[in-house]
Amino acid sequence: MQRRVVITGVGLVSPLGVGTEATWDGLVSARSGIGPVTRFDASNFPVRIAGEVPSFSADPWLEPKEQRKYDTFVHYAVAAADFAMKMAEFSITSENAERVGVVIGSGIGGLRVITDNYSAYLEKGPRRISPFFIPGSIVNMPAGLVSIRFGAKGPNSATCTACSTGAHAIGDAFLYIQRGYCDAALAGGSESVIEPLSLGGFASMKALSTRNDEPEKASRPWDRDRDGFVMGEGSGVLLLEAYESAMQRGAPILCEVLGFGMSGDAYHITAPSEDGDGPARVMTAALVDAGLRPEDIDYINAHGTSTPHGDRVETLAIKRVFGEHAYRLAVSSTKSSTGHLLGAAGGLEAGIVALAIARGVIPPTLNLDNPDDGFDLDYTPHVAARREVNVAMSNSFGFGGTNACLVLGKLK
Repeated sequence: MQRRVVITGVGLVSPLGVGTEATWDGLVSARSGIGPVTRFDASNFPVRIAGEVPSFSADPWLEPKEQRKYDTFVHYAVAAADFAMKMAEFSITSENAERVGVVIGSGIGGLRVITDNYSAYLEKGPRRISPFFIPGSIVNMPAGLVSIRFGAKGPNSATCTACSTGAHAIGDAFLYIQRGYCDAALAGGSESVIEPLSLGGFASMKALSTRNDEPEKASRPWDRDRDGFVMGEGSGVLLLEAYESAMQRGAPILCEVLGFGMSGDAYHITAPSEDGDGPARVMTAALVDAGLRPEDIDYINAHGTSTPHGDRVETLAIKRVFGEHAYRLAVSSTKSSTGHLLGAAGGLEAGIVALAIARGVIPPTLNLDNPDDGFDLDYTPHVAARREVNVAMSNSFGFGGTNACLVLGKLK
């Protein structure tokens, strides 16, 4: 018999702030975390805005010498994992360590460390390549260092599925606990690639908004004036536990993980098909896994990146799956506040959904001033909505046509 799985902790590091409450407060107060790029001189780039994490220091978690060994995306994951465990009032001990897993991924990994070491090689030769170059940049190091830092000795793995990474990681952890491989797991995604190479790469694809003079208005899902997504960074890590274990220790349960779906578009390296087939199938798969009907869903945290094609296809897919109920449920895109955290997006947004269920508040979609033609759902424009959320869905779609969907609900 499959075990029930609950979420007891949410750890968030985002452009809205360091810590879960800082991020949540920014969301429900309709604040934007988007601003000018400060990490490097972006004056000659067509895109000069991003969602940078403000005022982050890894000092509470890592000594300065340790910090220098790892890329920033690793630092973010360690911080987010700690925030999640503190919210859950959870400790890893010698008694439970072998039953606690870690599943944290990244879409791109340690790009800053990669480019810094390549520059050192070009300027001064191979002897100047750091011995920490490889371990400091590889995609599974957030999972590895979180395990080492906190002593989790259970399953340890990392997903890398572009912008579906965080959601796939949470889905994997859900399955691990269901099957009994572990009793608890820290799961999600982490990303920090606001760097010249990545900003230039996405800009060359014409994927990013160029609203450089109004950064806080640049991410505008479903609005007729949207012109691309905004890069963001940060980490979202959740603590998942077997229901029995959480109840036994009196954990503060936020919600239950009811279902998980996956699909592949088999269509295009970056674009979903016009009919929304892949997104529709992944939402349907998650509903089937949860044993629910479309009418049971109250809220969807959409992938909602603010790209002309992606927004249209996701809305079409929602209508295809939910029929008339699509007009009764609430939808929002929190990327309008945070930008798109790439491989960390699914972790961040699943955490937001867990909090929306626990607190009865749906974060808004910012900048939806003039909905584009055919965008006639309740996208929760401008202000947060106080509303009971019994069951909600979090969508994540990635390059390569990889899709993930999580269904979370109130504990019954």
